[in-house]
Amino acid sequence: MIQEKELQLLASAAATAAVRAGYLIMEVYNSDDFQVNLKSDATPLTLADRKAHEEIKNLLGKTRIPVLSEEGRDIIFDERRGWEYFWMVDPLDGTKEFIKRNGEFTVNIALIYKQFPIMGIVYVPVSGELYFGQNTHGAYKKEGVTPSLTASFTFEELLNGSMVLPCSETPPVYTVVGSRSHMSKETEQFMGKLKEQHGEISFLSRGSSLKMCMVAEGKADVYPRLATTSEWDTAAGQAVAEAAGCEVVDFDSRERIMYNKVVLQNPWFVVQKKTK
Repeated sequence: MIQEKELQLLASAAATAAVRAGYLIMEVYNSDDFQVNLKSDATPLTLADRKAHEEIKNLLGKTRIPVLSEEGRDIIFDERRGWEYFWMVDPLDGTKEFIKRNGEFTVNIALIYKQFPIMGIVYVPVSGELYFGQNTHGAYKKEGVTPSLTASFTFEELLNGSMVLPCSETPPVYTVVGSRSHMSKETEQFMGKLKEQHGEISFLSRGSSLKMCMVAEGKADVYPRLATTSEWDTAAGQAVAEAAGCEVVDFDSRERIMYNKVVLQNPWFVVQKKTK
């Protein structure tokens, strides 16, 4: 089992990889033109995805822990089923938000141990916000982290000056955060039930794994995702949310969301503050 000191080094490596990938993403984001292709599942793939993937793969490859990335996902289950530890990576979560240029996209890196995330980095290149969660250290938000191809963090630097999550006052009105690009009728029905329970609710739209971070931060009470997502979409955000005292559970069974399944898709799930 990986010891605490090594976990701290791995957290530093993940943060470094995320911020360096963020620099490469922003190079494309700020260019006059960028190429968009369609993957086999018809979702967009940009030059930024590919550059970020390569940077993260190269840096995390030095840890000798397997990397499972959205852009390098063709690893058969028979090969990965025996992984005790592995990195789950989405080099650019919120590609549609990237293409719309609204800034609501993230770099997601999670360390999975026995099918559950134990550490996660969610980095927002446009705003310079970096969310970090580790099950033995809690969750944090660091602001003003400028994308850089020479970025390097020690564990102490990662935590220094960071805010402990949750760091926001509980919203006066019960607040739901949902997808900016995906809103299912089931989600609307779920929100209708919440309105019956709470009388009044507020709804916030965000892209990418920022929705999970909003609950972790305390700016939202719940994030229901009653539509399809893939494991790399949620692993890092789940690590941050759980380290902040929230739960990420299957909508039907209420079991904790797990990873490295035969098919790399999540069930419908809910992120919320743990009920006492």
